[in-house]
Amino acid sequence: MKNQSEIILGIRNSQLSTAQANDFKKKLIQASDTYNNESIYIKYIKTSGDIHNTHRLDQLGGKGLFVKEIEEQILSGNIHIGIHSVKDLPAKETQGLKIVCWLERLDPNDVLISNSNLSLKDLPTGSVIGTSSIRRRSQILSFRKDLKIKLLRGNVDTRIQKLEEGEYDAIVLSYAGLIRLKKDHLVSDLFSIDEFLPASCQGAVGIQIANKNNNSEFLKALSKINHQNTELACSAEREVLRSINANCNSPVSVYSTIKENEIFIQCQLFDHSGSLLFNELISGNIENNLPLASEMGKKIIDQIGQERINELDKLNDNFNYTPKN
Repeated sequence: MKNQSEIILGIRNSQLSTAQANDFKKKLIQASDTYNNESIYIKYIKTSGDIHNTHRLDQLGGKGLFVKEIEEQILSGNIHIGIHSVKDLPAKETQGLKIVCWLERLDPNDVLISNSNLSLKDLPTGSVIGTSSIRRRSQILSFRKDLKIKLLRGNVDTRIQKLEEGEYDAIVLSYAGLIRLKKDHLVSDLFSIDEFLPASCQGAVGIQIANKNNNSEFLKALSKINHQNTELACSAEREVLRSINANCNSPVSVYSTIKENEIFIQCQLFDHSGSLLFNELISGNIENNLPLASEMGKKIIDQIGQERINELDKLNDNFNYTPKN
C-alpha cells in the first residue's frame, strides 16, 4: 500500500487540459511509490482567456491569459503545481515560479481540418479559415491571400463544432492537441515544418511549481518524468522569444530539433500582411542551447529592430481578413 501524500494539480477547465493532467498523473504514479489515484487531485481554474472567450487575445493583453490565475493559485499555496501547454506561458518566467518538469513533446505541427477534407492549397478561393492566432493568420496570408480569415475562439471541441455547423470552411489547430484528444483522424492536411513553422513550445506540456517547494520525494519523481530533449529544445525556443520580448501573440515561429549532440534552432517572423521578415537556422552543441538562442535573438533585433518587433505584438487591423477583388 502506497503512503498517502496529497498533491493538487491546477489546470484549465478543458478536455485538453484534463487529458494533459491525466497523462502527468499516470507518469507521477509510475515514478514514485508515494502517490496514487486517491492522493492526486485536479482543481479546475478559470483563466482570463477562458472567461473572455469571444475577444481577440491580443486586445486582452496577450501575455499569460491562460496561465495567470493558475500561477496565482500556486503562489498562494492553494495548489501544488500548474500543468500548462507551454506555448501559453510568457517567455519571461513569473517571479517565484519555475518549470521543473517537461513531458515529452508531441508532434509540434499545425494542421487543417476542413469540411471538404481538402488541403490548404486545394481549398477554393474565398474559403473561410478559422483561427485566433496572429502567427497562423500571417502564415496563411503568406501562403494564400485569396482565402478569408475569420476569428475563431474557444476550446478544441467548440472550434470543431463551429466548423461542422458551417461557420467556417476550415480551421487550423495544433496536431498535438488533437492527438491528446484522440481526434487526429479529423485532420485534412498535416502542415510540414517547412511550410508552417510552429509556435515556440507547441506540443509541449510543462509542470510549474513554486521556487520554495522543497518536497524532496515530489522533486525526485519529477526528475524521473522529465524529458530532457524536450526541456533543452523548448528552453531554447523560449529564450529566443524572451530575448526579443515577443509572446504567443507575435507572428513569430521558433522550432528546435536535436540530433545526437547538436541542436538546430529555426526562427521566422512575419508582418501582419504575411510578408516574411526574418528566416534563419542556426546550430551548435546542445550544451550551448541557450547561448545559441540568445544569438538568434540578437540576429533578429539586428535585422528587424526592437521597435518593429514590438509593433508586431499587436494587430491594429481587423483580425478578420477578406481578399481584395
